Amino acid sequence: MSDQTVKYLLPEDRMPKSWYNIAADLPPMAPVLHPATGQPVGPSDLEPLFPREVILQEVSTEREIEIPEPVRDIYRQWRPAPLFRARRLEKALGTPARIYYKYEGVSPSGSHKPNSAVAQAFYNKEAGVKRLTTETGAGQWGCSLAFAGSLFGLEVNIYMVKVSYQQKPYRRALMETYGARCVASPSVETSAGRAVLDKDPDSRGSLGIAISEAVEMAVQREDTKYALGSVLNHVCLHQTIIGQEAMAQMEMAGDEPDVVIGCAGGGSNFAGIAFPYLGRNLREGTKTRLLAVEPAACPTLTRGLFAYDYGDLAHLTPLSKMYTLGADFMPPGLHAGGLRYHGMSPQVSQARHLGLIEARSYQQLECFEAAVTFARAEGIVPAPESSHAVRAAIDEALRCKAEGKAEVILFNLSGHGHFDMQAYTDFFGGKLEDLTYEDSLLADSLARLPQVSEPA
Repeated sequence: MSDQTVKYLLPEDRMPKSWYNIAADLPPMAPVLHPATGQPVGPSDLEPLFPREVILQEVSTEREIEIPEPVRDIYRQWRPAPLFRARRLEKALGTPARIYYKYEGVSPSGSHKPNSAVAQAFYNKEAGVKRLTTETGAGQWGCSLAFAGSLFGLEVNIYMVKVSYQQKPYRRALMETYGARCVASPSVETSAGRAVLDKDPDSRGSLGIAISEAVEMAVQREDTKYALGSVLNHVCLHQTIIGQEAMAQMEMAGDEPDVVIGCAGGGSNFAGIAFPYLGRNLREGTKTRLLAVEPAACPTLTRGLFAYDYGDLAHLTPLSKMYTLGADFMPPGLHAGGLRYHGMSPQVSQARHLGLIEARSYQQLECFEAAVTFARAEGIVPAPESSHAVRAAIDEALRCKAEGKAEVILFNLSGHGHFDMQAYTDFFGGKLEDLTYEDSLLADSLARLPQVSEPA
């Protein structure tokens, strides 16, 4: 190919036919525990929430799990997604590093989330489910499940974190365009929501609260299941199509990444780009660096504890061993709403605990500065969540410049920021500020972690 190639496109017939399951190569993880009994969860315990095929994927240790043809048919609308060489950004930074980004904003909803939403909607439809409930932070998952639900004729009810509901009206409108119902969380519709509002009528909400509301509504009707957009094993599994495509495209480019970067809130898009490389590191002894980047205002991997915790505020979900800030930790209302989650994917957490991946946190303003630098060079406006990966990629490129090293940097640009322009308006107007929390509040939250006797 030309030395000036900018984008690397795989033909549709080279789209992966299977998802990659990191559980086949990662050392065994601590079992998930039932919130009432404290005993390891079995498949039957998850049946009120998920269809059988999703449960089987959640507990599978098979290295490859076939992508159903109806799911691949829908994927073809935007997959394989392009890989770009960021040549103009390299020039703007004056770095010898070669920067690549996998762009997931080409999906109908504008992010990586449909990779799992379409799969989950398919399995629920096959199981005879009529209705799905879910939560959403910034709205990318909500939009994606709404899109997937419309394809399979499923009713979709979404509890959107209130601060994002107020900040991002157009994402809410997109969910409604796809036919979903969107409710600001905490709401008066559930016991969990009412309990929060009784204590704090002005609560801005959190993903932990929204999850409680969605789970509570799901278990009330037999025709309803719950769908989660991050954190769980099966969600990380579905996202690995990103990294598998990227590997093939990097081969087309004749390059191999020294570092692979993704932003991290619950862990799905980081897992998507990084897990195929992590699996190769574990199987073949390669040394690709894997860097998860999170907000300093919600620093799960960098300041949390690796411990058993609930996935939601009301303690309705099973207990998972993960990096956590505590289920009742209330992060500040930063614009990267998709990263405002107290816990991290157990699989990503296990990798971090074993030293297999790195983690870094950034403040809001430095991420928006990086996003603007990227947009002015590459033309794509990143979502606030993705701006964390952009910041890290730029910093790695500047390190290479200082050290005179021509390393290869690959990051996942997990979504565009077209529905987040108010955040950019606030940034340019000097209204955006770095958000902090009281250290005492984090300490109190961590002190309230459940006391668990780990199974032998």
